[in-house]
Amino acid sequence: MTLIEKIPTMSDVEVVNLLTNARRLQDSGDERQQAAAAELLPALEAAATERKTERLASAQAKRAAARKSPKVAA
Repeated sequence: MTLIEKIPTMSDVEVVNLLTNARRLQDSGDERQQAAAAELLPALEAAATERKTERLASAQAKRAAARKSPKVAA
């Protein structure tokens, strides 16, 4: 299984850490590391963006639910 195939099973923190490392290696790694980072970056950026969007939507839904007035017991 390649690293790209493992991305869906990674936690949000793991994806962000790997994305940070790939960006760093793209700038300061040797040729092999830069090539590997270039291959990973699009998939990691897409996964990180998707997960962030999902977290924001979830938080927004929680806030909306909390704003609804509580039901009064009869």
